Amino acid sequence: MRIARFTTGDEPAFGVVTGEVDEFGQPAEDTVVVPLSGDPLYVGIKQTGEEVPLSQVRLLAPVLPRSKVVGIGRNYAAHAAELGHELPSEPLMFLKPNTSVIGPGDPIFYPRQTGNLHFEGELVVVIGRICRDVPAAQATDVIFGYTVGNDVTARDLQRSDVQFTRAKGFDSFCPLGPWIETDLDPHDFATGRRVQTHLNGDLQQDGTTSDLIFDVPTLVEHVSSVMTLLPGDVIMTGTPEGVGPMEVGDEVEVSIAGIGSLTNPVALRD
Repeated sequence: MRIARFTTGDEPAFGVVTGEVDEFGQPAEDTVVVPLSGDPLYVGIKQTGEEVPLSQVRLLAPVLPRSKVVGIGRNYAAHAAELGHELPSEPLMFLKPNTSVIGPGDPIFYPRQTGNLHFEGELVVVIGRICRDVPAAQATDVIFGYTVGNDVTARDLQRSDVQFTRAKGFDSFCPLGPWIETDLDPHDFATGRRVQTHLNGDLQQDGTTSDLIFDVPTLVEHVSSVMTLLPGDVIMTGTPEGVGPMEVGDEVEVSIAGIGSLTNPVALRD
């Protein structure tokens, strides 16, 4: 089931997206959204019975993290190598503020403090309930679903600051979307789902989730051993090799097979 957050010009609402999605994450022309009554993280899936063509809605970030976005660094060996980093012995965690979250089509703002802004396409885990100290074998019990993310990074600030907060924490540095896919299992990613990033239509990243150093259940176990996770919190699982710079006027698209595609323009920050 694909859960979207959307607007038709009124207050944001949640809905179930019905229809086929091709291997590149693009929905069929006859795809519709069936609105839900309330936030499914809290009231469950309660359909209103209405239908709205997907073409007539504006998709928003499918989840607004209640407290935090947890990032995982260097979780693909080839990406660690391209940046000249050693592989971590355990998941390398950092936090992005929830104010960094934007949705499909929203602009990624290029801050004046950086001269080297990078895209990082990633699989994102959405937490479904309050949890702590979750064993890897029980990770599916606390996962609501999965979405697509872009861990936007000011690479020069990351190097100069050493720690990641400023480099990854600006407003608009966490695009999420287009919806949450709830019917996938962590084992689907262990067998490999393609993660691709296109910049202005040109392929830049082309990886597979089977190359994750620490898989999804391991990440849930590790993160929840440190901090309590709340409904709507998200874990960004790391990016494949091929990260690179974006410029004002560019358009970046991240797609994950079986989930969908997330596209955002890059604009100058005032």
